Amino acid sequence: MENELDLSAEKEMGAESSLSDQIESKNSSRKTRDSSLLNESDLEERLDSAEDHEEEEGRDYSGFSKQQFVELIKTLTEEKSFKRVDLILKEVQPLFEEIRQGEKSVALEKFLADGGIAEDFQFNLDEHDRAFDATVKALRSKRNKYYKALEIQKNENLEKKNQLLEQLRTLVDGEETENSFKAFKEIQSAWRSTGSVPGNHSRTLWANYIALVDRFYDQRNISFELIELDRKKNLEAKIELCQRAEQLDKVESIKEAAKELNALHDEFKHIGPVSREHKEDVWQRFKAASDAVYARRDAMMVELLDSFKKNKEEKLNVIQEVLAFTAFDTDNIKEWNQKTKEILDIQKRWEAIGPVSRSDTKEINRKFWSSFKEFFGKKNAFFKRLDGEREENLKRKEELIKKADDLKVSKDWDKTSNALKALQVEWKNIGPVPEKKRVKVYKRFKNACDYFFNQRREQFGKLDEEQQQNLNKKDAICEEMEKVAVQKSGSLDELRTLIDQFNGIGFVPKNTINKSKKRYDKAVQSYLDNIEGLEAADKDRVLMEMQLATLRNDPQGERKIHHKEQHIRKQINKAENDIAILKNNMEFFGRSRNAEKFKSQFNEKLELATSELQELKKQLKLLKTVS
Repeated sequence: MENELDLSAEKEMGAESSLSDQIESKNSSRKTRDSSLLNESDLEERLDSAEDHEEEEGRDYSGFSKQQFVELIKTLTEEKSFKRVDLILKEVQPLFEEIRQGEKSVALEKFLADGGIAEDFQFNLDEHDRAFDATVKALRSKRNKYYKALEIQKNENLEKKNQLLEQLRTLVDGEETENSFKAFKEIQSAWRSTGSVPGNHSRTLWANYIALVDRFYDQRNISFELIELDRKKNLEAKIELCQRAEQLDKVESIKEAAKELNALHDEFKHIGPVSREHKEDVWQRFKAASDAVYARRDAMMVELLDSFKKNKEEKLNVIQEVLAFTAFDTDNIKEWNQKTKEILDIQKRWEAIGPVSRSDTKEINRKFWSSFKEFFGKKNAFFKRLDGEREENLKRKEELIKKADDLKVSKDWDKTSNALKALQVEWKNIGPVPEKKRVKVYKRFKNACDYFFNQRREQFGKLDEEQQQNLNKKDAICEEMEKVAVQKSGSLDELRTLIDQFNGIGFVPKNTINKSKKRYDKAVQSYLDNIEGLEAADKDRVLMEMQLATLRNDPQGERKIHHKEQHIRKQINKAENDIAILKNNMEFFGRSRNAEKFKSQFNEKLELATSELQELKKQLKLLKTVS
């Protein structure tokens, strides 16, 4: 009996000694937990900042069109990070609004120029405006719903954790039972599984929880074996977290490694205490693994900042190149087009340069785009002035048309003939008119002249002589084309003038028609081939105009033009079907093992088919325009 009492006393002394050790280490444990908490807070802040920097730093939206902005924000409807959505909207909304205000100003200016009153002006939004506004509204609604639900969930978590604190407080202040430790562990497990709470309650809630946990361990006469078992399990759990943290050094994506480390810190913080002898070692091991991730992040940031600096230097050099274009001015269309090509090439180089730091982005972009826009502003002013001159030429030619219409019914053949010829000379001396009106006004003038001279030929029976004269005139025009082609001094406007002159000449002797046409076709082709810098599209347009002019002079011209249009439409349908089949095949091969190989081949075919389709549509549009 005495031995049993000694043994019991010895056990009680061992338990008291263990609890005493725990009480003595309480302050140290609290410091460790506080340190963990501070490291966690610091980590979250660094991760948020670095992630935002990595995702959005240096992005340049200033060159986007309204359609590109709409496509951009539509992609945000699938974005999970509302913080990133807010950052992008903050960047693009002012830029989109700037474009909209520019369009509104242009529309108002035209409205006033047409005689409108400013108070009556109404600006109609286009489909891109409506799509942009609707998408922004939907994003904001979705964001508000998300944060409202998140706030509700956090408040529910707060209420649940307050209930757990009350349960823990009751357990700490109550009498010890054989189930006390089990109840304590259940409360701990429930606490860990409960999500985050509103930020203004987080620290207070955590401090209360830690204080009650400390009181539980300080005040309860828990058996030494149970405490040690719990500490051993806690140690094993923390060692596992250390191992997982150490493996993060092998994760290629620093962003993913940092996010995982964030989760590990949260787990580490909520695991209970370990024995004093292992406490510092396990924390230092976990901290060392964390520091390794931080070191990689810091190295990446240094490299990123170096690249920003290099990109800034390159962009400043490009800005100096673009600045020189602001002083350019000329009255020559060809020179404007050449300069435009050069500045667009510079823009491609600008876009190929990587981003700069956020603090430099706005100013760097402002300098580049202000010079870029100034150049195109001057170019637009030039062409606007040119359009004004062509509108004035149009008015003068319409006056000649009216005079020709008045003269065409005259029977005073000699006087009227000379008058119409004088009008034709005057017509030739007037400069070009707006392109969309050129064929129409010429056709009206020519019809008026042709009506009179046809009547005149019928009256005097001088068809053969006049046709020979027409042949001589056409030969002279062909000779002029051939001469200019050799000298390579021609322009598209001059060629069109010659073509108009050629087509304005009446019939030639029947036995010379084929020979004259062959010489004319060859002269035009040679003239086109020797115009420097002429785009293929312009060349094709002129050739189409020639064909249509020939068909219109044909007795069955209308029928042939109709057949040509139907032939082009059939080619367009075939091209569209080919493109649809190619796209379908690409989707099928996209799921095969050799997807990339087939994809490359089909992409080439698809690009060729798309190019052919675009060319056919241009021909059809040109056919409708000039016919």
